[in-house]
Amino acid sequence: MKDKLSGFCYMVERNIKMYFKDKMTFFFSLMTPLILVVLFLLFLRGVYEDSLVSSLPDGFELSKKTVNAFTGSWLFSSIMTTSCITIAFCSNIRVDDKLKKTLRGFEIAPISRFSLQLSYTVANFITTLIICVIVLVISMIYLAIVGWYLSFADIMLIILDMLLTVTMGSLIISIVEIFIKSQGALSGVCTLVSSMYGFLCGAYMPISAMGKGIQNFVGFIPGTYSTIIFRQAYMNGIFEEMGKTLPSQVIDPIRKGFDCDYFFFDNKVAPWVCFVVVIATIVALLAIYLTLNLRRRNKNANK
Repeated sequence: MKDKLSGFCYMVERNIKMYFKDKMTFFFSLMTPLILVVLFLLFLRGVYEDSLVSSLPDGFELSKKTVNAFTGSWLFSSIMTTSCITIAFCSNIRVDDKLKKTLRGFEIAPISRFSLQLSYTVANFITTLIICVIVLVISMIYLAIVGWYLSFADIMLIILDMLLTVTMGSLIISIVEIFIKSQGALSGVCTLVSSMYGFLCGAYMPISAMGKGIQNFVGFIPGTYSTIIFRQAYMNGIFEEMGKTLPSQVIDPIRKGFDCDYFFFDNKVAPWVCFVVVIATIVALLAIYLTLNLRRRNKNANK
């Protein structure tokens, strides 16, 4: 038992080191966050500042500090929700080990095949979490400079959602990679997820700005609810500050327009429902993950 645990820990450590050693994989895993930062600096910040200011009725205004904190919080909530998924997809090294025949050598080591598979999933979770924690710290520093409105409860919600979303991303890629047979296929999947996920979860543009049909469609994507949790946690304090000078009739449309309130088929989704959807998705993914690996083990045992 001790030898098996040591073997499992060794594999987890080895997989983490291999990921950070591969500079190209590391770079591509950061592509989506980098795209968001560039878009924000060159285009989105001005657009969202103008959109926020123009939504205010005559006679009402917000301080520069509040506006900067608003746009910064929206940016980092977008980066967090995309990073948790896209980095998980691009940091899985099992396919590379399989193509290089390295995996065959590990399969004869004193560690079960399920433990071997689990070591890749755990390593993927840890590497993704490390990068997301770095993004989180950067976001805290940025908001502390431009305008701090986060409470301790808000930060705890961000951390909880980060842990849940990283878990979801690691399970998804661990399931997907079972069916991937080439590095090209893996690169294609990573590229597709990196480019499409940001749009589908409302990271590149608010869901409310999409067509009615697309707004309802994204409600079937679990990542949407993770995005809403990040939005609310990052921006709750800002809306409380805005509530000191603005009436609810002004704030409510802004909350909806920037995805702090999400409506699924015209029904407002409560925050606790978002958590239920994310947790239920993780449970379902875990069941699929265990089932597929059990079938693989039985198939190998019958050979």
